[in-house]
Amino acid sequence: MNVIDDIGQAASLVSKASRIMVVGSSGGGKTTLSRGIAQRFGLTHISMDKEFFWLPDWVARERGEQRQMIAAAVQHDSWIMDGSNPSSFDLRLPRTDLVIWVRISRIVCVWSVFKRVAKSYGQTRPDMAPGCAEQWPDKEFLSYIWNFEKRHAPVFLRNFELYGPQVPIFQVKSRAQARQLLDLVRAAH
Repeated sequence: MNVIDDIGQAASLVSKASRIMVVGSSGGGKTTLSRGIAQRFGLTHISMDKEFFWLPDWVARERGEQRQMIAAAVQHDSWIMDGSNPSSFDLRLPRTDLVIWVRISRIVCVWSVFKRVAKSYGQTRPDMAPGCAEQWPDKEFLSYIWNFEKRHAPVFLRNFELYGPQVPIFQVKSRAQARQLLDLVRAAH
């Protein structure tokens, strides 16, 4: 695995990348980070929830159709794709220049989800499909977030090695580090 530890080096890689994957738990800040990078470099921001996973009114899109849509999207010359979905790493990693892995603590992720819901309950966020109004998280969703690192990190690691061992990976481990990365990216020439 090609892990980048230096935030300055990561910002430099972001400024040169044409295709970036941003992965991590719900509530980690993937969308905020992705939007900031997309705006700075004119990349197309692709929210996997909005574009691939959900149809209006919380109807899940059929998996085969999701994969076809993801396969088509990664063929474009430039994008920043926000969403974890390790079952599509085989499609995305070979086309990716850089992975930003948001590994914020689960307490912060759960708190962020509650803050987001309190702010936009009953409304549809811009990164969701029409009619997918913000709802209070159920026990299953909270469990998904709480156990994300334990359940998904090993799958991510395996997939990074299988489908993109050469792809640099920068791990964002705090909100402060995410802000610092965005500040460095915005200052990049």
